[in-house]
Amino acid sequence: QVRLVESGGALVQPGGSLRLSCAASGLPLRSYAIAWFRQAPGKEREGVSCIAAGDSGTYYTKSVKGRFITSRDNTENTVYLQMNNLEPDDPAVYYCATQTSGLYCEIWAHGQASGEKITSTGFGSWGQGTQVTVSS
Repeated sequence: QVRLVESGGALVQPGGSLRLSCAASGLPLRSYAIAWFRQAPGKEREGVSCIAAGDSGTYYTKSVKGRFITSRDNTENTVYLQMNNLEPDDPAVYYCATQTSGLYCEIWAHGQASGEKITSTGFGSWGQGTQVTVSS
């Protein structure tokens, strides 16, 4: 049974940092494209980042580029999202998910090339999410 579990969410001050973890059981994360999404109250779920299988590429939504870094630890079977310089627009429940078809974040590449918004369509095995709060 495939299971993703997110952790690491917390209350942090503006400008602070957090590292989120996405731990997997039932599948080897190194063989999948893994994406991070976030959803704030009253808003649609938004794609944040994607790391391709074999760590062959990473993608970020414009609002987090330069501040967030996604990485993978194959030994721990875990994908991370390092979030730096957190801003007032970052608070949300953060989720990780697998891209259900394709290994190389093709949905992200297509979205960035076409300007189309990255939605949850095409992603699965969602975890329960972890809450990130930014407040002074």
